[in-house]
Amino acid sequence: MAEEAKHLETGRADRSVWLMKCPTIVSRAWQEASAASAAGGPKPNPNPVVAKVILSLDPLSSDDDPAQFKMEMAQTDNGNKPKSYSLNMFKDFVPMSVFSESNQGKLACEGKVEYKFDMEPHRENLSDYAKLCRERTEKSMIKTRKVHVLEKDNGMGMRPLLNIISLTPGLKVEKKKSIPAKVSDMKRTRRDRGELEIILFKLFERQPNWSLKHLMQETDQPEQFLKEIMNDLCVYNKRGPNQGTHELKPEYKKSAEDTSAA
Repeated sequence: MAEEAKHLETGRADRSVWLMKCPTIVSRAWQEASAASAAGGPKPNPNPVVAKVILSLDPLSSDDDPAQFKMEMAQTDNGNKPKSYSLNMFKDFVPMSVFSESNQGKLACEGKVEYKFDMEPHRENLSDYAKLCRERTEKSMIKTRKVHVLEKDNGMGMRPLLNIISLTPGLKVEKKKSIPAKVSDMKRTRRDRGELEIILFKLFERQPNWSLKHLMQETDQPEQFLKEIMNDLCVYNKRGPNQGTHELKPEYKKSAEDTSAA
């Protein structure tokens, strides 16, 4: 089902508004002031005054000189936080509008952005701002992890659980039997190819059919290396009474018989 369409209030869509990008410390100070004003007193003020903007104009300057904007924080107990900021105004930006949504879910267009401002600490507060940056650096260098020395522990806290169980009287601990390594897991060293072919010919003289597993046990060679030589010398029986085994190719059978006869 499609989402239900919502009504958008556009009565203030043509109103001129300012868009300001402020630092985190400023927005946090405003939120704290608003929360304190809303919670205190019999008549809480939901919209307290958190700052004031001062516009400075020089009547003797030309029209090309921009106006100077300065914002002063209303809170006075901000520590080393800057109390005044310079507002750098911009007019060249992508057209934007401001929208709002009430607690009841009503949507409204609050106006068009006419000016955009970026904030930076005013030159009057550069010393406070330097102290604030120094405090941040010092806090970031503080180690949050601490090392505690355990006294009179006798190493009990560091012992493995298995050793603690084994020290308990009357408690038997069964040791796991070590599983011998499989032959296939052991590292095998390749022989010289000519030497291995002679060994294989002698094995096929002993019996005409061999499985790959038995040949690996007899020659003690890596499986992949042995397969490569077997593909050149032997034929694999896919069916019949000797299914799953290898036997020499006819030309190598004759060569092996001649070698044995000589």
